[in-house]
Amino acid sequence: MLKAFKKDLNKYKAYSDSNTLVLLFTQQGLWALFVYRVSNSIYVSKTPLFIKRILLIFCLISQKGIEVLTGISLPYSATIGERFYIGHFGGIIVNANVIIGNNCNISQGVTIGVSGKDKNRGVPIIGNNVYIGANAVVVGKITVGDDAVIGANSLVTKDVLKCTTVLGVPAVKINDNDSNGYI
Repeated sequence: MLKAFKKDLNKYKAYSDSNTLVLLFTQQGLWALFVYRVSNSIYVSKTPLFIKRILLIFCLISQKGIEVLTGISLPYSATIGERFYIGHFGGIIVNANVIIGNNCNISQGVTIGVSGKDKNRGVPIIGNNVYIGANAVVVGKITVGDDAVIGANSLVTKDVLKCTTVLGVPAVKINDNDSNGYI
């Protein structure tokens, strides 16, 4: 847990000239990530079920506090890789069953959630090194490939190939540019 959070923190440092203490006090995304990392480590631990349930009650209370304070919802049952970066706080919703790879960046207003009907109902799997722009909505039983870019204000309901940029409502491929430079 601390190892993953340290990698998150190092990514924040790479984007800022601020020291660790300043980042910890000023970056709401780091607050949400810290609560997520602690809670997720309890959730995936081999702690006896009775004890785990008691601890998860406190985790849920902490998560709700972070949601009220920052507008960022990162449920402890979601799977979020290392070096995760939240560019700006507010209006960020991640479904409890979402899988997000390593080294991903998301911006304010992003929703990653459930959509679809019958056998197509589900949540996205986000690859590694993915950039998701402000106010983008990524929903349904889809896969976003490694190194993809999802432009601001896009609605993504279909698979996104690796190393491509999508944009629009509904999102369509606009070029073969990857996330290099965004992350």
